[in-house]
Amino acid sequence: MSDKLQEHFYCVYLDTKNKIIKDKLLFIGTINQSLVHPREVFKEAYLLSASSIICVHNHPSGNVNPSNNDIVITKQLREVGLLLGINVLDHIIIGKDKYYSFNDNGI
Repeated sequence: MSDKLQEHFYCVYLDTKNKIIKDKLLFIGTINQSLVHPREVFKEAYLLSASSIICVHNHPSGNVNPSNNDIVITKQLREVGLLLGINVLDHIIIGKDKYYSFNDNGI
């Protein structure tokens, strides 16, 4: 994903034992932004009977620090996941040679 020129937002859907059911590209954005809607993220989770998800997207700039929008959408996804009983385990941002994990950073 680090070689992509636009933001790509994927979700990894997991079963109750945290084994991957499927990973899916959900959104493609611009060079510095992607529009993510929780409805599409969780629709696929329900169709797959996933019990948890991991969100992953790239930053074409290579800077892995989360934007304000990244922080807001992560909080929204976690809140919706709590209501629906689908745990958001992490949101990972991929850069050129490194990554940022919301979970590892306590966000």
